[in-house]
Amino acid sequence: MSTTTTTAPAPSRVALPRRTSPARWFSDLGWRHLVGVLAVVYAGFPLVYVVSASLADGGTLTGSNDLFASVSTANYVALGDTRFWTWMGNTLVVAVVTGAGTVLMGAAAAYAFSRFRFSGRRVGLTALLIIQMFPQMLAFVAIFLLCISLGEVVPVLGLDSKLALICVYLGGALGVNTFLMYGFFNTVPREIDEAAKIDGASHAQIYWTIVLRLTAPILAVVGLLSFIATFGEFIIARVLLQSEESWTLAVGLYGWVSSLLDANWGLFTAGAVLSALPVLALFLFLQKYIVGGLTAGSVKG
Repeated sequence: MSTTTTTAPAPSRVALPRRTSPARWFSDLGWRHLVGVLAVVYAGFPLVYVVSASLADGGTLTGSNDLFASVSTANYVALGDTRFWTWMGNTLVVAVVTGAGTVLMGAAAAYAFSRFRFSGRRVGLTALLIIQMFPQMLAFVAIFLLCISLGEVVPVLGLDSKLALICVYLGGALGVNTFLMYGFFNTVPREIDEAAKIDGASHAQIYWTIVLRLTAPILAVVGLLSFIATFGEFIIARVLLQSEESWTLAVGLYGWVSSLLDANWGLFTAGAVLSALPVLALFLFLQKYIVGGLTAGSVKG
């Protein structure tokens, strides 16, 4: 009679996680956390200081050295007795119209340069590249004189006109944004246009229903940057807008602290905090379109 011997299976070896020393962890990953924390503190401290100054009772910055030593909404309530909300409305109108106009005009020009071949195309692109090298504020004297002359013929385009300010902003933003969107439009395959033409679509239908949807990320970026730049612009707005009723936020808030003897930093910081909310809201609203457009993969290779 044969006996069968059974051999017990060998216990499996479980791989234990490797322990890294603190010095190795810091050299590989920890220093990045340290740099990130320092960057957040460096960028966030001015914001915390402005919020603390807006909640302080006094109207000076020297009394706000102790952060949140006193918390009061008196500065925010006092804004209702000023022209702050009028300036806020003027700024929103100018920024929204300028942002929408910049997107529409820049996208149309970029589409023409990207899809059509015409005489002067290369010269036009070179001119846009050269023009965007010079800031618009360098020509504020010429803009001022031009608005004076235009005001004698067309008063709505003269001084102290928000429409004139919008036109100036659109002219200054058209060059750089057209060149920026031109490079993005070139990434959209021309085969899509040719397929749409075979189906009977016109250039207008291709532009409005296909190209603009595929280039939504760059449109959102251009609109956001144009809104932010217009919202906080000071020099040209101060030159063109003469009356206090037509001022924008940048001009109006500067008027509160332009005099060293009568500077009211409490109102200024409270207005600065509230003026940052529209920009923050627009950024949060457009962020999903920017990220979604970049990761959706609308154009498949």
